[in-house]
Amino acid sequence: QSPIHPAQARLLLNQGQAAVYRRYPFTIILKESKPAPEIQQITLKIDPGSKTTGIALVQGNKVIWGAELTHRGQTIKISLESRRSLRRSRRNRKTRYRQARF
Repeated sequence: QSPIHPAQARLLLNQGQAAVYRRYPFTIILKESKPAPEIQQITLKIDPGSKTTGIALVQGNKVIWGAELTHRGQTIKISLESRRSLRRSRRNRKTRYRQARF
């Protein structure tokens, strides 16, 4: 239903109120159902940027999970430019066997 803190999950497991439902991703299931609390919506917020993208899961005013995704665009561009310069220098390194006549 909702993510809980690992300490709370450990407490429920030790008291026998919950069981391991799945190992990966680690999920527990409650053994007896309690009256369901109000279900709050979880919203996915994305902040796209040129170099990094911000991602967050928000429940009401509280941020549950946040991450930054770094784009590879600049890295790829730099590696391509590096490869290009190495190739050009390799071509220009070849010495002429006689003088240019112009």
